[in-house]
Amino acid sequence: MALLEVSNLEAFYGKARALHGVSMDVEPGTIVGIIGPNGAGKSTLLDSIMGMTTTTGTVRFDGADISSRTPAQNVKAGIGYAPERGNLFPFMGVKENLLVGAYTSRDKVDENLRLVFDLFPVLEQRQAQETGTQSGGERQMVSLGRALMTSPALLLVDEPTIGLSPKVCLDIAAALRRLNEQTGLTIIITEQNVNFTMSLAQHIYVLETGEIRLSGTAEELKGEDHIKEAYFGS
Repeated sequence: MALLEVSNLEAFYGKARALHGVSMDVEPGTIVGIIGPNGAGKSTLLDSIMGMTTTTGTVRFDGADISSRTPAQNVKAGIGYAPERGNLFPFMGVKENLLVGAYTSRDKVDENLRLVFDLFPVLEQRQAQETGTQSGGERQMVSLGRALMTSPALLLVDEPTIGLSPKVCLDIAAALRRLNEQTGLTIIITEQNVNFTMSLAQHIYVLETGEIRLSGTAEELKGEDHIKEAYFGS
């Protein structure tokens, strides 16, 4: 059984419809990528899974219908979210920001802190540094770490490489791959960076203008003319 099942999902901002009948399945222990251009609805899809938008359709997580749950309820159920916009507290230190994410998993604070610091040693070295003074890459690491402090079964990661150097992108990719391989964590990544996503994901969905245009493995999609033209310029 899929860990996450999205069926005919439509999302709205007022009267404007941002998602059009999106359906997708995410199997346990996999990395799933969602690629598409800016404005395609990628962030809206993750927000909708979390219960942050007005939707119709169905979202099921671990067999339960979570379509009408609040974000707080979904976090408690086991969904962690590292949004592209970060939403960190800029005048709080790294460790303080991480501990904000621990409120649903207070019995595993030390264990989860060790996981985060093992993944991102620079954060352990700079525990007291205010996140507002950090680089974009370090803030992305804090955002990922805060989501991991909730002990998620499913991790949603929105645009993790936006504005980051190639070196930091490789570090983020290595951390996500390690999480998946060593802990079995199920991960959904949204990205405009197609190469980043194809290097990580076992299955990829192409989202354009709020609709799933294509889906398949990285190798399958590389052979699609539309992918070649739209994302590789050939």
